[in-house]
This record gives sequence, structure tokens and C-alpha cells, in this order.
Amino acid sequence: MPGKNYQNLKEEVWDTGICSGCGACVAVCPADAIIFTRDENGDSPVQTGYCKEVTDNVPCGACYTVCPRTATEEKNRMEKTGLGEYTDIFAAHSGFAVEKRQSGGAVTAILANAIEEGLIDAVVTVTADPWTQKPQSVVITQTEVVIAKAGSRYAWWVPTLAALKSAVVTQKIETIAVVGVPCAVSAARIMKTSDHDLLRPFGRAIRLIVGLFCTETFDYEMLINDKIVREMEIEPWQIAKLDVRGKLIIETTDNAVREIPLDALGDCVRRGCHACGDLTAVDSDISAGSMGSPDGETTLIIRTSAGVGFVDHATETGRLVVRKDACDLKGIIRLSQIKAERIHT
Repeated sequence: MPGKNYQNLKEEVWDTGICSGCGACVAVCPADAIIFTRDENGDSPVQTGYCKEVTDNVPCGACYTVCPRTATEEKNRMEKTGLGEYTDIFAAHSGFAVEKRQSGGAVTAILANAIEEGLIDAVVTVTADPWTQKPQSVVITQTEVVIAKAGSRYAWWVPTLAALKSAVVTQKIETIAVVGVPCAVSAARIMKTSDHDLLRPFGRAIRLIVGLFCTETFDYEMLINDKIVREMEIEPWQIAKLDVRGKLIIETTDNAVREIPLDALGDCVRRGCHACGDLTAVDSDISAGSMGSPDGETTLIIRTSAGVGFVDHATETGRLVVRKDACDLKGIIRLSQIKAERIHT
């Protein structure tokens, strides 16, 4: 009986508009035959023509197996809502200066400490060009770069996990932390737990999965060019920070703050986001977000023994400062319920 391949992935996910654009299929395709294009159909990848299984009848199916949005994974996807399973929740901030931190700089502190201690060799995450704010997925191997690139870029879509191909296959990096929004986190978790031969190298390399709270991600061109540049008359290079806290908050380099209600950004939201009910990245080792904590702090949800270990190491070195009992979960729970409703109504 033939296995599932890119044709099934295309039929179930790409063509139905539920692709998250996480980039996992791009990373694991052994033929480098799945890519994202920059045209109007760029919401989901395309297959360039050659497939080991379809063309040569060689079993593969890596792209289908790694995708968290297939019909096979539908039941799991529908259950990924709310706070998820966890061992602890608290507020935290970096114990050192992080100039561009998004909230408390806790994720930067954990990652910087992990590289310094040799717990990981690299971080796969998203950064943005400071002039254009255009996002890209990158592999970072130096502590000072982790700190310099601090500040979540989750507001804009980018195929985060595509960079894993460079990290694992090309650079042969053995221990990696992945930082991403819930859709990327779910695909990374599949990599770690799958017994598929082509996914195992990725699973072995991923040592830590950090998930970022996410309501939805936005198309770069529509958000920047249509909303921020044309309507608000803010140039990309004038943006100091973006944050989503029930609304899109834009902080500019002259210390001004502008806001856009999320319901005014409907046209900018990627189609695949409407198939996601996961606010808090329930498949991560550590989830993080500004919601639920005082200003200057990051809410951390610790879910696994790996998450406990990385946090403990960063706390012991003073890189991370923890504040127990400083979180108010009501807002997180309320927003997670609202997000869950989009897939259950």
C-alpha cells in the first residue's frame, strides 16, 4: 500500500488553505523540491516537479509526516488549545541588559545562557532586517548575536523551520534550540517524536523547543506596505518594536506608540491561521509571552523536564531572574478560549 506523499499534503493542506507556512516540509524534503514562492500563491509551498516517491517509487513521505495540519493530525490539532500541560508558570526577566527585548527578555536569557554553557550549539529562529523589517529564518550560533537579535518577530509570517535544513543537513549542527510560534512548535515536536527515518536527524538535533504566544501571524507586504506605511505613514525603519496584546502595538524610534485593533487587520492575517486554536504553543518545552505578566517581565510556561533544565541552568548563573506568583492567568485563559473558538465553531 503506497504511503502518503506531497500529493496528499497538497490536497489536504495546501489546496484547502490551512497551511501554516511553518517551513517544516521544506526542511525535510530530501530532494529540495518544496519551496515557497513570492507570488500571490505564496500562502503555501509548491512542489517543483521531482518527488522520490511519486517519480521513482522510492518510499519517502517525509513532508506529509512532519506536517501538523494533515487529515492524519486533525484530531491532535483540534485538541491543542488552552494552557496545555505544564509543570510551572511564572514571570521572569533577563539578569543582564537586553536592549531590544520584547518584554522581559527571558527567552533571550535562556538561549544566551544555553549557548554559553554548551547546552546547545545553535538557535533556529526569526529575525528581521532593521531597515525593511522583512523577516527571515536564521541559524544563530553566537551568544552576542542572540542578544543583538532579541525581540520576537512572530507578528510577521516566515517559514521558520526551513532554516533547519541548513542547520542539520548542511552545517551538521548537533544540538539546536528552535524558537517559533505554535504551528512551528507542533511541527518541531513531530520531528522529535517521529520514527520516520528522514525526520530522525532533525529530531536528534533539536534539544529545546521554545514556543511564543501567538494570536495570528501577518503577511509582511499587507501589514507593512498597506497598513503601516500607507495608512499610518510610518516607515519600516522607524519601527522600534511590535507587540500583540489584544491589539497590534507599534513603538517607533522617536518613542511614540501607535495601536491598531486586531479586527482592523483581518485582511493581513494569513489564511492558515484560521485553522489554529493554539495560543500558548502547547507542544513546546517552554512557552513564553508578555501576556499575563507585569511590564518588564515575560510569562514562562514550563512544560517538560527539558524546559525545567534549561530554566534552572539560566537561573543558577544569574542570566534569568524568576518572579514566582507574579502572573495573572485570566487574560491568557480568556484569549486562549477565544482562539480555540475559531476552530470549534
